[in-house]
Amino acid sequence: MDRFEPCELTFKVVVPTLNAGTDFRDFCEALRSAVDPSRVIVIDSESSDDTPRTARAAGFTVHSISRKDFNHGATRQLAVTLAPLTDITVFLTQDAFLADERAITLLLHPFRDPKVAAVYGRQLPQATANGIEAHARLFNYPPVSHCRSLSDRSRLGVKAAFFSNAFGAYRTSALNAIGGFRDDLILGEDTVACAELLLAGFEVAYAADACVIHSHPYSLAQEFKRYFDIGVLHRRQQHLFSQFGTVEGEGGRFVRSELAYLSRTAPATIPSAVLRNLTKLLAFRMGKLESHLSLPLKRALSMHAFFWQPSGPARNVASQG
Repeated sequence: MDRFEPCELTFKVVVPTLNAGTDFRDFCEALRSAVDPSRVIVIDSESSDDTPRTARAAGFTVHSISRKDFNHGATRQLAVTLAPLTDITVFLTQDAFLADERAITLLLHPFRDPKVAAVYGRQLPQATANGIEAHARLFNYPPVSHCRSLSDRSRLGVKAAFFSNAFGAYRTSALNAIGGFRDDLILGEDTVACAELLLAGFEVAYAADACVIHSHPYSLAQEFKRYFDIGVLHRRQQHLFSQFGTVEGEGGRFVRSELAYLSRTAPATIPSAVLRNLTKLLAFRMGKLESHLSLPLKRALSMHAFFWQPSGPARNVASQG
C-alpha cells in the first residue's frame, strides 16, 4: 500500500501553530516522511519566530490568521472548510511528533468502516517525561485499539466521550451532520464533538498502533488553570455530559491507577502526585462554580484568558445551570 494513499478516502493534515520553536523543523521532517507535503495545511496564529517559514520550506500550505482570532473550535472548523471536498481531516498539534512514518496511515484505517466518524491515536510520553507524565499517557492511551458507540456509555460513563485534539481525525460528512466544531467552548472542542457524534449514532475509534510522542511537564499552576477550564467546560456543557455520567468516578480510577504505578516505578513522586490531584480537584470544582466568580478572577484562574475577553467566545455563552 502506498504510504501516501492509506485508503480510498481523501484526507488533509492540519497543524495549528504559534511559535512552534526550534523543534518544529524535526516535526516537519517527520510529517513529510509520512504524507505528501501537499496534503498538509498549517494554520498559523501570527508566529513571531520562523514557524511559517519552516512550514513553507517543508512544502506545506500556510494559512495565516490573526492571533486574536484563534479559537480552539472555530480554528479547527476553518480547517475543515479550507478543504471542503476532503473526506477526512487529520489534526496534529505542533508538539505531537509522529512516532513513525506509518502513523497517519494507521490512524486512517478505521475509517474503512462507514460507521466510524472519528479516530484518535495513541500518545506516548517523551523520553524525558517523569513518572506522573508517563502514567497519564499510559492510563489514557492503552496499547489495545477499540471502537465505541453510544451503547458503551453505560460501561464507560463520561470516558465514552474521550478524544484528543493532539492527534485525531474526523470524517467531514459526520462533522457536518453535527454542525461542525463549536466556537463557544473554552477548550474541549474534541470531546464535545465526540459526544455529539456518539449521540448522533456514529462510532468513534481508538487506533493504538498509530502513535505520536506527546506529553507535557505541567507546573502546579498550569495544572490548576487547565482543570479550572475543564470545570468551566463541564458546567457550561452539563446538558451534554450529563447524558454520559459524572467525571468523579473516572477521576477516582485515575488516582488509584497512578498511585499503584508510581509505587512501582517512582515512589518518591507520590507526594507530588497527591498534591497535583488535590489541586486538579479544587480547580475543577472552582471551574464548575465559575458563575459565582468575578470576570477578572476567572481570567486570572484560566489557562485561556482570551475566552473571557469582551470580544471572546464567553460573550455569547449563556449561563447554564
